[in-house]
Amino acid sequence: MSAGEDPPPSPPGRSGPSFDVRRIVVEPGGSRVHDAAEWRGAIVLLERGRIELVCSDGDHRAFRRGDVLWLDGLPVRALRNPGPEPAVLLAISRR
Repeated sequence: MSAGEDPPPSPPGRSGPSFDVRRIVVEPGGSRVHDAAEWRGAIVLLERGRIELVCSDGDHRAFRRGDVLWLDGLPVRALRNPGPEPAVLLAISRR
């Protein structure tokens, strides 16, 4: 599609894309406090890097590039990046 060109029509019965995609970056050595609302209904793809989930009981679960996560309803306290590169997560949810 070039500048000024209209986007292609949506399939019948649809008004536009059916999904939201959010990119979340956790810098090397960084962490992110788990906010349940942020992940509600989202499938999460770890696009790059590594992530450790810090659970409410103190356990850690490690994930790497290519892993698919469902964080909705899990007892997670934080997401931590133990790796040397930024961790990039894609959160995909219905609109």
